[in-house]
Amino acid sequence: MMERRQIVGLWRRGGARVLVTVVRVEGSSYRRPGARLLLGRAGAYAGTISGGCLETEVTRKAEWKVREGAVVERYSTMFDDTAEVPYGLGCGGVVDLLLEPVETPECAALLHAMERALGGERSTVVTWFPGEGRSLRRVVLGAGGEVVFASEGLGEKKLACAQGLRPGEEYEGRFVEEMCGPQRLFVLGAGDDAKPLVAMAAMMGWSVIVADGRAHLARAERFAEAERVVALADDGVTRLGIGADDAVVVMTHSYEQDRGLLAALLPIAPRYLGLLGARHRSSLLVSEVAAMTGLAVEACCERIWAPVGLDLGGDGPEAIALAVMAEAQAACMGKLGGSRRLSAVDVARHVREGGASRYLQTQCAMDEAR
Repeated sequence: MMERRQIVGLWRRGGARVLVTVVRVEGSSYRRPGARLLLGRAGAYAGTISGGCLETEVTRKAEWKVREGAVVERYSTMFDDTAEVPYGLGCGGVVDLLLEPVETPECAALLHAMERALGGERSTVVTWFPGEGRSLRRVVLGAGGEVVFASEGLGEKKLACAQGLRPGEEYEGRFVEEMCGPQRLFVLGAGDDAKPLVAMAAMMGWSVIVADGRAHLARAERFAEAERVVALADDGVTRLGIGADDAVVVMTHSYEQDRGLLAALLPIAPRYLGLLGARHRSSLLVSEVAAMTGLAVEACCERIWAPVGLDLGGDGPEAIALAVMAEAQAACMGKLGGSRRLSAVDVARHVREGGASRYLQTQCAMDEAR
């Protein structure tokens, strides 16, 4: 997502010449279909299409290649060069690249769709490849399937075909992709240890919202990389608009705040809900919140990642932020295997060992005004 921000930024600054898109991969490749490289004036560029092995060759010839319009070029990263694949580099795969001049209506429509996606507007882009006397043609469909853009001359049959294609599947002569908004991360807790987490998420291109019930901590100047910093009121979670596709990390260091936040968040069931704190503390919170919400302890454990973060080792806010971001990224991408999450057995054991009084009696130092 950060790559998309950089590409849109270069395009908006002016001088962009050629947009290069990975549209098909065979074998091993550093980048997958949808990866892009935007070339500008005087060697300026944004994005990548490989681990660095293709960029030099493509950059050197891109403007010459598209002098008569968009083209699809095949590049090999196999050890042995062949007549069919003109450029061998030894990485182990073959990639098809779509090169298109930026000044066409089709490329402008794609870049506009990328820009709107950064603001959370979803769309589907269908591209028919050029070749055998045919020029590149493109359709952009809105979130409801309505036609936002269509190349000149496309008939009703082509438009109906585009509306029936599924993003992510491979089609002969066509490339279909979904333009989604950036992953949203809500960091609930504005202590100093939240700063590296916010910075890492922003570096990934995520949309980061920081919120805390303590107004003296929830200040925009403390989190320059965040899109929003909110001082929470009693209806805070509702006002934030957290949904099932969002990632949330609860790290207020206040037992009472965490309990109230979890009670509001568990019914929403965000895609990722991480809870900072020791296993014993988290177990007690889950036990109490289960009773408050009417959810079974097992259901609560299935919706909460606690202790938060992958077990990567290390100590300190930066190491914790890395562990949390790694877990959140994997969870949001559907790639997470084993973790340290609580089970109902853990909760029962920790509740037997002691109650929540130890967390309620002591005021967190960050609750005091600085």
